[in-house]
Parts: sequence; structure tokens; C-alpha cells
Amino acid sequence: MNKESNAMQHNLQMQKIGNALVYLSSQISDLSKTKLLKLVYLLDEVSIRKSGVPIFNLTYKVWKFGPVSEDLYIDLSDDLRLVKDFLKFDASTQSFKPASEFCDDEFSDNDIQLMDFVIEKYGAKSAADLVSVTHHPFSPWYNTAKENNVLEPLEQELINHTDLIIDMKQLIAHDALKLALYNDYISLSGYAS
Repeated sequence: MNKESNAMQHNLQMQKIGNALVYLSSQISDLSKTKLLKLVYLLDEVSIRKSGVPIFNLTYKVWKFGPVSEDLYIDLSDDLRLVKDFLKFDASTQSFKPASEFCDDEFSDNDIQLMDFVIEKYGAKSAADLVSVTHHPFSPWYNTAKENNVLEPLEQELINHTDLIIDMKQLIAHDALKLALYNDYISLSGYAS
């Protein structure tokens, strides 16, 4: 993929992520940074489990409260840059609110159903509950942390983050068809997981 195609692909991905953030923040009132990051991760996880293809294909790292997309975390922690057209932070409620109207141009009907499913299943949970959901034994976060001997240091708060990337293929390693779809998607999109 050439630079121009990569830039265009990145812009389309940011539009999709941004509009998903608008959708989430318009449906969930108590959307803290941690909760938002967990819901974004869960959208990718549920999408991969269901179809073999991620909704965003972000890279997630093993952090104490991870899995975390580092770029999104940084943007939500500082002045919003990447998502400034989509989200605003409400200091009075300590939560994110939509900064624009939802645009469904980048979303299939399945994508909308997936977002509705994740909102229904996880939207009312607290950030701490969602951390527990994403850290359960045999989850991708747990497996990656354990395989790389950082599970105990993370749980004991000896370290807060790592540069370990979670291999999302482990979600579908048992399903040859979904694994093939995932590998094709990664190959065609030009992004590594």
C-alpha cells in the first residue's frame, strides 16, 4: 500500500472510530476515559469473535487497566486531537459527550447491531467492571500478560503498562474460517494487529 492509500485508509479508520465514539457517548451517560477505552476494545473483540473481522483493527497493549489502544488513550488524556471533532469532555460529569451528530457512512447494518449489542451488554457496567471483563482468565489480555511473565507485576501494581501487543487472532484460533477472514482483512487493510 502506498503512502497516499495508507493516509486515506487511516483517515477512513479515524472517521469510523470517531463516529463510533459519538454513537457510544450519545447512548451512555457515564462515559469515563477507562470505560470508553474498554468499550472500544470490546467492540473489536466481539466483532472478531462473531465474524473474524475487527470493527476498527486498533492495536491493543497490555496495560494494568488494559487492553488499551495507546494512541486513543493518549488522545483522551490530553487535549483531544484525533477525536476532537467527535467528542468533548464534560468536566462537571467527568465524562465524554458527543461533539457532533453520528454519521453512519462507514458502518454496515452489522456494525450498528454490534455497537447496540455492546452497549446493551456492557454500557451500564462501571469502568472497574469492564476492566474485570477484559481481564478474566484466558482473555487475550490475561493470556498475553501471563505468557510474557507480566501478569503478577501488573496485578501487584509493580508496573502500570507494557509494550506487549495483544494478538487478537487468539480469539478465533480454533475457527479456521474466521482465522482466514481475519488474516485476509489484515493483509488487505495494510495494518498489522
